[in-house]
Amino acid sequence: MANRTEQQDGILYAAFSYILWGILPVYWKFLDHVKAEEILANRVAWSFAFMIGILLVSKKWTLFAGSIRGFAQNKRQMLALGAAAILISINWFVYIWSVNSGQMVEASLGYYINPLVSVLLGVVFFKEKLSGAQVLSFSLAAAGVLIMTVSYGSFPWIAMTLAVSFGLYGMAKKWIRMDSEVGLALETMVVTPLALIYMAVLFTEGSSTLLSGSLSTSLLLAGSGAATAVPLLFFAKGAQRIPLSTLGFLQYIAPTLTLILGVFIYGEHFSKTDLLAFTFIWGALTIYSLSRTKLAASIEWKWRKEKTQA
Repeated sequence: MANRTEQQDGILYAAFSYILWGILPVYWKFLDHVKAEEILANRVAWSFAFMIGILLVSKKWTLFAGSIRGFAQNKRQMLALGAAAILISINWFVYIWSVNSGQMVEASLGYYINPLVSVLLGVVFFKEKLSGAQVLSFSLAAAGVLIMTVSYGSFPWIAMTLAVSFGLYGMAKKWIRMDSEVGLALETMVVTPLALIYMAVLFTEGSSTLLSGSLSTSLLLAGSGAATAVPLLFFAKGAQRIPLSTLGFLQYIAPTLTLILGVFIYGEHFSKTDLLAFTFIWGALTIYSLSRTKLAASIEWKWRKEKTQA
């Protein structure tokens, strides 16, 4: 019974984290008068400050300090940490820019594609095997991206940058393996000096929005640290309690909410061609998600066994 309750709690934690990520564009829309670079710098710096507070409250400061010493002695881990910090910063910047430039539909596409990119990276870098269903899902996703490319007259770079940067970020995290709170604190610590330098330059030039703009804008910029960290903390709580397959189904909550916001709240254009492209992507994700279930694995195993015997 306790295990069942723990799984139910895990589903609630994970679902809540994805709901928060899905509606996060509303937060960035309140800051659409601020340059994306300045929002990113504040997001990084305040995230680091927020995480330091979390580490002190949760009594993980010793673990954090020990991890820093460990990285100093392990060059591979240090490189992975640096890569993770840069990749998540790129992802955050492109996402903020896309939301505030009215391209939430394409941003949502990026997070729909992300799971498939992660699997592809597993094939390329970790020699993981693909099932027949997963090959079919990649083919459908590629068709969807091709349709959007032809329709737009250009490659959907926002979607692909978000998908690839987050996929590579996940791969870098596989090499780091540490407490989620400590990990986020370390990642933001790496890029915080650059963020502070940029913010200092803006203050020197008199073009900083923080403290020199409206009070509400300053509070929103300062609050971007909590807005970033809170969903991640709930996600970590959920991921520890539920199977990866369940987590995989829940992750589509975020891009679905972002897509709904973009089309129905902020009035972004969504043509019949977009619908066709997204239909291919949704079909790919449905097949991919079903391929991860125990029933699909059983069918795949039986099929391979019969093929070998034949």
